[in-house]
Amino acid sequence: MIDLRRLHVLRAVAHYGTVTAAARALHFTPSAASQQIRQLARDLGVDLLEPQGRGIRLTPAAESLLAHADAIQARWDQAELDLRADHSEPAGPLRVSGFPVAVSVLLAPMAVRLRERHPRLTVGIQELGVTESFDLLFEGEIDLSVVEATPYNPPMSDVRYDQQPLLDDPFDLVVPADHPLAGRERADLADAAHEDWIAPVPDSPCRPHVLSACGAAGFTPSVVHHALDWNVTAHLVAHRLGVALIPRLAHLTPHLPIARVRCTGNPHRKLLTCTRGGAHERPAIAAALEALRELAPSAVV
Repeated sequence: MIDLRRLHVLRAVAHYGTVTAAARALHFTPSAASQQIRQLARDLGVDLLEPQGRGIRLTPAAESLLAHADAIQARWDQAELDLRADHSEPAGPLRVSGFPVAVSVLLAPMAVRLRERHPRLTVGIQELGVTESFDLLFEGEIDLSVVEATPYNPPMSDVRYDQQPLLDDPFDLVVPADHPLAGRERADLADAAHEDWIAPVPDSPCRPHVLSACGAAGFTPSVVHHALDWNVTAHLVAHRLGVALIPRLAHLTPHLPIARVRCTGNPHRKLLTCTRGGAHERPAIAAALEALRELAPSAVV
């Protein structure tokens, strides 16, 4: 008989890449996590980890086991859902997360709407980055997240998660108010090819979108300044230190001497809802997803 707790430790090692990181996420000591995996290996009569340089890697037997482990976790979640099927009214705690814009524009209004519709449901919101959201979903610490689609996300085929499109958030070209492009209804990014640019910091999920949009317009932007917050970016533009692409969902400080110009080609980022595999059927999560789908069309104007 496989001990599911030990199997969860192995899944965490695969997810985080090291025993130490998995142990930290599960609130184990590294030695305790290692002991759990050694005992699982003894139970199964196979090696699960092997040395690779200074680290470790999963053996082919472990990789095969993990394919079944993800399916087992999904079935276990479904079994729990079936046992609670008689409680169809959303109730209890609902833990959600998102990046700053998603919290402001989508999750906060969603929480208000759910409070009005389902008084027995308590929504808790965390502001988290994309990677942290996937980690906490994996650990079962949150129930639902709104994330940006990036090249670094788990693939849509990853059965551990249910990722669904929510909305497309267009990028606007943001220029100083007296810039030659400021009066246009729509601008071609190639017209800003020779400008100084303000781009998201290198590890921002939006940076690949900005660089890709410029590349599609036929140029590599000359990035002079980097910013993490969209309002910081807008202030740099207002001081004529460069131009930038900023998502339309980002609410900027009012009355700045800047202009937002729509772009030809409609460069955009995709926002996704993400739950653990199969969890979208839970009443509380289903209610939250319904509210988000209602809010999404009016979020982007």
